[in-house]
Amino acid sequence: MRRTSASLAAGALVAALAWASSPATPASALDPAAGVADLATDINKILADSRLTIARAGVVVKSAANGEELYATDAGKLLTPASNTKLFTAAAAAETLGLDYRFTTSVLSSGRKVGSVLTGDLVLRGTGDPTILAEDYDRLAAAVAGKGIKVVTGKLVADDTWFDGQRLGNDWSWDDETAYYAAPISALTASPDRDYDAGSIVASVAAAGSAVKVSTTPETDYFKIVNRATVGAETNVLIERQHGTRTVLITGTVADPYDEWVAVDDPTAYVSTLFRKSLAKHGVKVLGPTTSAAAPSGAAELAKHESMPLNELFVPFMKLSNNIHAEILTKAMGRKVAGQGSWSAGLKVSTDFAKANGVQVINMRDGSGLSRRDAFTPTSITQLLSAVRAKPWFPAYYNSLPIAGEQDRFVGGTLRSRMRGTPAAGNVHAKTGSLTGVTSLSGYVTSADGEPLVFAIMLNQYLSGAPKDIEDKIAIRLAQFSRTNPTTTDLRSSSPSSSSPSSHGDLECSWLKPASC
Repeated sequence: MRRTSASLAAGALVAALAWASSPATPASALDPAAGVADLATDINKILADSRLTIARAGVVVKSAANGEELYATDAGKLLTPASNTKLFTAAAAAETLGLDYRFTTSVLSSGRKVGSVLTGDLVLRGTGDPTILAEDYDRLAAAVAGKGIKVVTGKLVADDTWFDGQRLGNDWSWDDETAYYAAPISALTASPDRDYDAGSIVASVAAAGSAVKVSTTPETDYFKIVNRATVGAETNVLIERQHGTRTVLITGTVADPYDEWVAVDDPTAYVSTLFRKSLAKHGVKVLGPTTSAAAPSGAAELAKHESMPLNELFVPFMKLSNNIHAEILTKAMGRKVAGQGSWSAGLKVSTDFAKANGVQVINMRDGSGLSRRDAFTPTSITQLLSAVRAKPWFPAYYNSLPIAGEQDRFVGGTLRSRMRGTPAAGNVHAKTGSLTGVTSLSGYVTSADGEPLVFAIMLNQYLSGAPKDIEDKIAIRLAQFSRTNPTTTDLRSSSPSSSSPSSHGDLECSWLKPASC
């Protein structure tokens, strides 16, 4: 439930009373520096966790009000950020594309209409819309039929040339290829749901008597489904597209209904089948085959679909840590600035933006953070977080970040189950990041004195389960930070609630479908 201003005010009053009732502090503690020293003492205690003994930990905390560095350890060391990379991509996109930016998908005609016959090709042209659904392609097909067209003598041409032909990001792991969070990037794509998981479908299994029934969302015959699953006493099923193919193999046992999100191998080809099927449904027959090519110059527009504006897309993008959105926005920036919808062109835009705004050390290999060669320093992240506060688009950026303890998925996002019942709940706005051996949390928090802080927490190369509870403890301590009434905090009493999981594993919780944040 979203907090009302009244409940927030009540929460602030409770926090104020709690601080007022804390043990009296010595006169020397009235020195603002004492509060900073106590903060450093507590963060050092948190980072002394045995799980980090063999790991790398970089942490920076700064006042957003005056830039004062309140805490730093390994501030200038390059570390793997995982999805903290999206902080840079989102900021560059807001600056470069603008919050009103929309993706357009068009149906064009390269021929002449005679009666109900279109002599020539029908062209479907995309610009990368990650929010377009099968039903939107169906509406485009209905619009074509609404023009009185019943027969197309030429081909159905899929124009995905707004972006280049590189489908997978730099350095992405081969074993992520079939995972929906690493789906191929194309200027023509489709999402199966309103999380807007572009480039994927949902494969569903359910027990139907003695057999296992399989269905997909949307309905499609694009894949070859090989169903070897059996009905059993429990659901222990694997649904996976075979590497380099369109074959989805289903094995294991099924007792209860189960869904799996599966990346398509070629989004352009997949979308073409959806659109051709919808055309047929609406009585439009395309006589020629489906091909891929650029729309001819002068092709006439028959129908158009526009996405939501970027300021709305920011919510599913950042709250749910959507990798495909990050990569599409990266290529869209490259297309706008350099006329090239490529990773290299788009990453230059993001890097140039960061450097122009005071970020000193940055190595971006993709827009999402899936690459293990992405590298930032904790200082670099706080430099970015501080700089963008002055941007006119900052409110949309800030509100797109996951909010600790807010249970609504599109408010709390990947932090909705973390830090509940603590001073950080409803306060911390931050981006999470998770890969095997990598966890990060960076963003904004307001101290107990009302001072705005920026922070970056980057933990790498641990061998335990993801120590997200360490991030949470630091964030909670920052929410408790006071210059005027400092005291070393009892870290046990400020620990995250038991609903703050440290066992989501090696991936962002929103990537574990159904969403488990």
